[in-house]
Amino acid sequence: MYPYHNKIKQRIKNNELRGYEYVEEYKSIRPCLLLYFTTEPKIKPVREHRFKEYEELFKSLVKK
Repeated sequence: MYPYHNKIKQRIKNNELRGYEYVEEYKSIRPCLLLYFTTEPKIKPVREHRFKEYEELFKSLVKK
C-alpha cells in the first residue's frame, strides 16, 4: 500500500508546499483540498475526512 499521506507530509516538511486551496470538486473528489507543490507531482488532492489533520499541520508550520 502506498503511504500517500506520509509522503505528502514529508514533502510539506521539506518545504515543497507552495500553496493550497479548497475546491468544490476535483476529479470526482467532493469537496477537495488541493495541495500545490514545487516538485512533481505538483498537485495532490486530499479528501474531506483528512481536512482537519492538514489544517492542524498548516497551523504548526505558521507558528515556526
